[in-house]
Amino acid sequence: MPIATSDTASASQLPFNPADPSNPCGPAPKRELLFGLSDGELVVRFARSVENFDRRIVQTRIDDAFLDMSFLPDAGVGRWSCRVLLGHLADAELLFVQRMRRVVAETNPVFMAWDEDAFVDSGIYGTEQSVTKLPVAGCIGTIYTLRRWLLDVLRTLPPEAFDRKGLHPERGEQTLRTILQYDVWHLEHHAWFLNRKLERVLGKSPEKLESGCGSGNCACKGGTKA
Repeated sequence: MPIATSDTASASQLPFNPADPSNPCGPAPKRELLFGLSDGELVVRFARSVENFDRRIVQTRIDDAFLDMSFLPDAGVGRWSCRVLLGHLADAELLFVQRMRRVVAETNPVFMAWDEDAFVDSGIYGTEQSVTKLPVAGCIGTIYTLRRWLLDVLRTLPPEAFDRKGLHPERGEQTLRTILQYDVWHLEHHAWFLNRKLERVLGKSPEKLESGCGSGNCACKGGTKA
């Protein structure tokens, strides 16, 4: 039988997600917090997808100067610009989704390693000096489409399918569950930094201003600085 998930389930029903734009405070997401989730809960969290992003990234007219702005380390919001961050997330999603589909379809597939720094350093996502800018809406659309494409597969899998394995050249064997955990964390992690960058320039999002903390797991009274 397929894993137990619900089309109406919300990631807000799962353990606290600090990447959520409505989260008023708290540290960047930690991968180990996902280890206790069931496969069904992971799939629900995966389905949240681009909802982790502050909606102002697409609903507000943001000029290229801000999208290409890099940050100093002591700003606590990550060094990459918003454009580079979203380009990286789109490429990463392409990689993770392809790996998961191969694990489902093939027997012990061998993955290729990915040099994410080479992509960033090449300027493929654009720089402040680039004449042609990478549209951030295209990156977000790519992430959304790839996750929707895989989501229909994940929801039909029997529990034992999440134990299927592939071989990473540097990290060794990885199960479908392991790759899914990492992909969920990876997007939430970078979404946290994206949302903090937007706050630095645009102020707190309306969603955040209207919400309370609402979670016993929140670290707002002693949160760590990323």
